[in-house]
Amino acid sequence: MEEFQVTIRTSPGPLAGTYNTLWVSLIGSQCECPPVRVVPDGQCLLPGSTCTVVVKPEKEVGTVVLVRLRLETRPGFPNLNWHCLDVQLKPRADAAEVEHFPCNKWIKTADGDVELRSNRVCLPKGETLQILREHRARELQTKQQLIKWSTFAEGSIRCIDMTSSQSLGPNLSYTRQSPGTNLNYLRGFTDRAEPWSSLEELGILFIHNGKDNAVARYVQAHWRDDAFFGYQCLNGCNPLQIRQIHSLPTNLPVTSEMLRDFLPVGSSLEQELERGAIFLLDYEILDQLPANVINGKQTYLAAPLCLLHYNQHGQLKPIAIQLQRTAGPQNPLFLPSDPEPDWLLAKMWVRNSDFQVHQLLSHFLRTHMIGEVCCVATLRRLPEIHPLHQLLMPHLKTCLQINIQARTALLAPNGVFDKAIGCGLKAAPLLLARGTHQLRYTSMCVPDDLKERGLDKLANCYYAQDALRVWNALHRFVVSWVNLYYCSDQDIQQDCELQSWIQEIFTEGLLSFTHTGFPQSFQTTAELSKFVTMVIFSCSALHAAVNFSQVDFNLWIPNCPAVMSRPPPEVKGSVTEEELLSFLPDINSTCSVLTILLLLSQPAADYVLLCHYREQYFRSGDVCKLVETVQKELRAIAEDITKRNSKMELPYPYLSPNNIENSVAI
Repeated sequence: MEEFQVTIRTSPGPLAGTYNTLWVSLIGSQCECPPVRVVPDGQCLLPGSTCTVVVKPEKEVGTVVLVRLRLETRPGFPNLNWHCLDVQLKPRADAAEVEHFPCNKWIKTADGDVELRSNRVCLPKGETLQILREHRARELQTKQQLIKWSTFAEGSIRCIDMTSSQSLGPNLSYTRQSPGTNLNYLRGFTDRAEPWSSLEELGILFIHNGKDNAVARYVQAHWRDDAFFGYQCLNGCNPLQIRQIHSLPTNLPVTSEMLRDFLPVGSSLEQELERGAIFLLDYEILDQLPANVINGKQTYLAAPLCLLHYNQHGQLKPIAIQLQRTAGPQNPLFLPSDPEPDWLLAKMWVRNSDFQVHQLLSHFLRTHMIGEVCCVATLRRLPEIHPLHQLLMPHLKTCLQINIQARTALLAPNGVFDKAIGCGLKAAPLLLARGTHQLRYTSMCVPDDLKERGLDKLANCYYAQDALRVWNALHRFVVSWVNLYYCSDQDIQQDCELQSWIQEIFTEGLLSFTHTGFPQSFQTTAELSKFVTMVIFSCSALHAAVNFSQVDFNLWIPNCPAVMSRPPPEVKGSVTEEELLSFLPDINSTCSVLTILLLLSQPAADYVLLCHYREQYFRSGDVCKLVETVQKELRAIAEDITKRNSKMELPYPYLSPNNIENSVAI
């Protein structure tokens, strides 16, 4: 009778071992053998160890297709989780061939039977054995019982139905190694619920927290400049709002005569619109939202329109600002020729509006929440053996924990949105719902988005240039990956798990909003490749661009106030330079926001670079070659960005692949 040598390997991490007892059984194409206890010669499941046992089936098992593991508590010892690397199988002790059953995950006693497959990757059509088809279906049924959908904000992108990251279990949670952010100089301000007394006082706080931040110091020096205002629209922490226009909004009553001094000599507003030199910031999405009450005082929101001109020197400068939607005598049109306090205050209002949109829409909605939707759908609809599951999960799984923490801390009562941000807990759900309704698939796909917004040819839009290069590298990687497993468009159409996955993303995650243009099914390999590229880019590069830039541009609070403490002016000439300070947030709310931004803007000490994978699956065969190719491309992009930045007074480093994390992990 045949016998099998079974070697169980424990992962090398210091906490990977367990006191528990392990049972193993082999499931073959003809029958399964009874479980065997894995404790030969007193071996234990120590970190980095191997335990080998010989299994002698009483019957002919045929081809072994599954290895079943079961962990049991050892009386008198703590019940510790065990991290299994894999199981290796030899048909005989002296056999040369070894079959691998990868695991690379935590196993708990509460899991009961855990079954490992011999094949690493397989599409549904490739399953020839009924036992494996049933195993595939069982895995998804189990996941669907554990992972369910919930609604955080009515009308907004949906999320996982968990309110504690502990509920995720060890395989979907992680421990982030802190980079050691220094918050010492922000502590002790929680009781100062009062305005700043002077810009000098604010400057003392800034010096202690920003003396080593060259970008923040540049911002402090230039925040009043029109050219820097425009630069931030293209390369700041929210480069997703600015767009080129060829006709004026009907509710912005500017004329060519009004703007003549801010346009090229001999040109007109109509000519500049026609040649594509006019851009718009439009914050209509904030209109009529209820502003927060902070420290017992009402704060204020605006919904401004800001017109900008891209001049012959490559500078984008604001040329007109209207702070409310409806034109009229109590809603003046502010111009660069107005008294300096008026014009500076109008720009501060625009920056305040941008802060709200950036935090909840450009950042949370477009990276965190999109990633969570795709992660939940992947767990529920794609078995681990599916190639798309294996490609996407390294980019997705950290979304769950960080998003749960955001909802239970930052976006909860007494969190930073409640205590320190103009768009508080009443407005935040409404803004997320509006943002979801206005979300468009094309705006999530870099080439389409840049072209639609007229940024694809601007010489000094470094976000656009770098985003396009990173997108293209990722897209080539994904196309090659898809072609490994799908030989034709028909293969795409016939993959029932893939179609179920995208349908669940559209219906459950994205609320079946057909006007958004998100796909409901895939008909071609090109459609699949584009969508997967969008998912990876959003959870890696886009998150890097809108998250890790935050503290640089927001550390000097007047440049991007999270709160406006006085209402928008209804007439010009109503404020002095000294009074501008009274519009800024109070001291305690200022420091609350800066504390969060400093924590969010620091990559983990152990973060994983874009397209670097710790999973064994990526380390051999054709997959390994694809990974090596994309890593080489990304290194070349990083080198080019480094060279360019070395010649710039204000570098743009956020989309260098050296600074892009593989997933949303903070």
